[in-house]
Amino acid sequence: MKKTAIVTGATSGIGMAICRRFIAAGYRVVATGRNKVALDALSDEFGDDIITLEFDVRDRSEAASALASLPSDWADIDILVNNAGLALGLEPQFEGDFDDWDAMVDTNIKGLLTMTRLVVPAMIERGAGHVVNIGSVAGDAAYANGSVYCATKSAVKAITDGLRIDVAHTPLRVTLLKPGLVETNFSNVRFHGDTDRASNVYKGIEPLTADDIADAALYAVQAPAHVQIAEMLILATHQANGSVIVRK
Repeated sequence: MKKTAIVTGATSGIGMAICRRFIAAGYRVVATGRNKVALDALSDEFGDDIITLEFDVRDRSEAASALASLPSDWADIDILVNNAGLALGLEPQFEGDFDDWDAMVDTNIKGLLTMTRLVVPAMIERGAGHVVNIGSVAGDAAYANGSVYCATKSAVKAITDGLRIDVAHTPLRVTLLKPGLVETNFSNVRFHGDTDRASNVYKGIEPLTADDIADAALYAVQAPAHVQIAEMLILATHQANGSVIVRK
């Protein structure tokens, strides 16, 4: 039987690319997200190789109910990809928006914890599983006007490292992927739909694509069982870290 991966935030960007890459590699996927139209499109595209679940990772009871609704032959999750996340706003911390902060903390940190808590115990019971968390280069060091987002991604690193320690007595593997500049709808979301401002983020540099990160995720999960890709930092060629980008 094919291995089953569940991917949160699967309706666009990196999450959707991971769904496509995993299915092409012979996995079947449970795709989750809030955008029903995008989920339906994935279902139409992949048929029997995908099940879609519409819920918000910020709602614990909704997440639990959605997972409980999986057919029995899909219930054993082999790979959890905690991809759901976002950045909102780019202003000094002392001018930040409370609602933006809540959305980032509730999605990037608490949503990831919720999914981990709901999925990992069964992995431990079966003695098999892999958790892939999508962090960010932003978690390595704060940058101007992005401190709260950076803090959430720093938390993702700490949570991932902590989980790896907590399951070290089991065969489970835990991977953190830390992308740099990836051209998706990430910046459009950050700037609340301001497309012009979002497009400026990628000017003068060839950024990573969602497929690049999907390739990294697939590499990690397909490593031999005795190999644990603990952490991978993936940057565009002309990006040195979260704040140093050389544009032409």
